[in-house]
Amino acid sequence: RPTNTSLPELHLTGIPGLQHLHRWISIPFCIMYLLTLAGNSTLLCVVKADPSLHLPMFLFLSMLAVIDLVMSTSITPKMLGIFWFHSSAISLDACLTQMYFVHAFSVMESGVLVAMAFDRYVAICNPLRYLSILTSPVVAAVGLAALLRAAVFMSPLTFQIRRLPLCSPAVVDHSYCEHVAVLKLAGGDAAFSNTYSLSVSTYVGGFDSLLVALSYALILRAVLSLSSPQARKKAFSTCGSHLCVMALFYIPGLLSMYMGRYHQELPPHVQVLLADIYLLIPPAFNPLIYGIRTKQIRDGARRAISR
Repeated sequence: RPTNTSLPELHLTGIPGLQHLHRWISIPFCIMYLLTLAGNSTLLCVVKADPSLHLPMFLFLSMLAVIDLVMSTSITPKMLGIFWFHSSAISLDACLTQMYFVHAFSVMESGVLVAMAFDRYVAICNPLRYLSILTSPVVAAVGLAALLRAAVFMSPLTFQIRRLPLCSPAVVDHSYCEHVAVLKLAGGDAAFSNTYSLSVSTYVGGFDSLLVALSYALILRAVLSLSSPQARKKAFSTCGSHLCVMALFYIPGLLSMYMGRYHQELPPHVQVLLADIYLLIPPAFNPLIYGIRTKQIRDGARRAISR
């Protein structure tokens, strides 16, 4: 039955159909969260402490680290509370706040990944003009643009759900307040929210991943012209690992969204696990792939430790 949006609280089910495995599922989720906290915090400390790392590449990497910390922290503690203590209740305001942070910071992450791909393209294909193209004001403007785009795209979704009447029992079949899962509780006309979220997700995921693929295609073309086999091998290895992490961000996110809408016969836990993967795995692996594998970061860490 419809109620108004002053509904005191909602209840998250965790991973539907796999509640009996919550304790086991919590182990890799907790490990990934600890990796996210340790890796991204260390990366931020190393970049801040070493002036030689105050370059566009590492500034974008720092933005990514902050986004990953916020995105993971907005969902994982509550998720672990559900898995460990059956703490499924969440107030409507907290749910909408979580939804906003998750989706807005996902859009921000996508924008920063595009900026990082462009940064690599300029560094490899136009190295002599690198610092004249990616000046500090340009880097700041790119970060601000990613933030504003996320706020502009995601604010209407949250406000629209706030206006819709919700149906009780207010049970969200998800491990966090994901937009589509919460929208299923709507008792009013949710056509706008459905169409808008699908359009934004398709645009951000499709357009941004296309720009990333284009940047790396141009990078690979430049790499293939290198005379040194060792340089080619190193560049292929770097590009390959970057693309793998980006694929783990874009593909599960888009799949979970489309499956939730068009493949109702799929087990719900498949959709929820896909949605969890794209928010948990990339933040844990980004510091390893972009940070520890980068010689300047390793050198900066050594200098910080020696000091």
